[in-house]
Amino acid sequence: MAQREVRQELTVDEFTLGLVGPDQEWAGTVADGGTVRTHTPPGCWGPMITPSFRGGHEVTRPIAVEGAEVGDAIAVRIRDVEVTSVATSTGSMAEREGAFGDDPFVDHRCPECGAAWPETVVEGAGEESIRCAECGANASSFGFEYGYTVVFDDDRTIGLTVGPEGADALAEDAEELMALPENSRQHPILLYKPAEMPGAIGHLRPFVGNIGTTPPVELPDSHNAGDFGQFLVGAEHDWGLADESELANRTDGHMDSNEVRAGAVLICPVKVDGGGLYVGDLHANQGDGELSLHTTDVSGWTELEVEVIKGLDVDGPLLLPNVEDLPHIARPIDADERERGEALAEEYGVDLDDLGPIQVIGSGATINDATDNAFERASDLLDMSVGEVRGRCTFTGGVEIARLPGVVQLTLLAPMDVLEERGLADLVREQYDL
Repeated sequence: MAQREVRQELTVDEFTLGLVGPDQEWAGTVADGGTVRTHTPPGCWGPMITPSFRGGHEVTRPIAVEGAEVGDAIAVRIRDVEVTSVATSTGSMAEREGAFGDDPFVDHRCPECGAAWPETVVEGAGEESIRCAECGANASSFGFEYGYTVVFDDDRTIGLTVGPEGADALAEDAEELMALPENSRQHPILLYKPAEMPGAIGHLRPFVGNIGTTPPVELPDSHNAGDFGQFLVGAEHDWGLADESELANRTDGHMDSNEVRAGAVLICPVKVDGGGLYVGDLHANQGDGELSLHTTDVSGWTELEVEVIKGLDVDGPLLLPNVEDLPHIARPIDADERERGEALAEEYGVDLDDLGPIQVIGSGATINDATDNAFERASDLLDMSVGEVRGRCTFTGGVEIARLPGVVQLTLLAPMDVLEERGLADLVREQYDL
């Protein structure tokens, strides 16, 4: 990474073509304690229907954080997430035979002329509209198994699914209504104009689906996780992996946790010097598990503050959610509860621990594999046996599904003296007013 001017505030509006890794062109360097602002295009569906992409998302170029070195971590305070799209289309996907090799998200090819990662043009609207620039064939790898189009109110607090007439009207001005940033290279998914679920109203609560640090090897951005990364094992394209052990290089930026929203603090591992923070895949809303594998992808602004934590050598992300997002039994102990606990501790002759909430992200091929991964990461972080982690999570926390098939959030109340040793206590105290 070439030396760059260190900026106290850095705005990033350039994106990769679906890849993350140390050889991507860097966006710049932000000061330790500085602010990053991004205006990102939608994540999944736009890149998925744009065959020139090498991954399933369009994320920012990597951002260096002053002083971040391998073996450190970067705390990212999410100050704001603002949706700029007026509408979007989404749903469950159907893969188009002949339009890809080993992986429909990565290994695109024209089903007629065979061009790899073909350049495409738009002709009209609908699922036949993305055409190979060389031969004119429908070149997109994806259509909808079941799809719908959602329009948002002015405040971006509710969304409404529209019927065919509404979807047709939105498709006519798809790029502007999706508010694609100037440097975006995706086709807007509103062009597909699905309308199978008209009249449903839903709450909006925007969050960031793919945010993290750069892995030490190049990966498709959507596959920087233990579940989607399985697509790479045995693949013959340029990013194929020999076996699952090579997924250890991932940084799990692709979490799709709806708790990674304004007010939360995300703590990311540093596996390349500078960290290489990247941002993308904003969602207007999503139920736990992202059960269609896709949700309301949108353009939007984020504002982030970054802080280097020296020597916090973690394998994957940690999360300090907003207090209302914590499981009930993992919320901080209040003064009245503390007083009653002290009375019991005195009666039974034990010392009462000071505890604080923390979440450990785990990922794997299945939910069980992801949970085991989270247990191992928590065990390493807190210097506890897996048995103790399981016990503390059962008594003071739990496991939540961020995404099927395999990303979880493992929550527990951890001893503050242990968090102090790991350099996390001040962040936990600040986040939860302890």
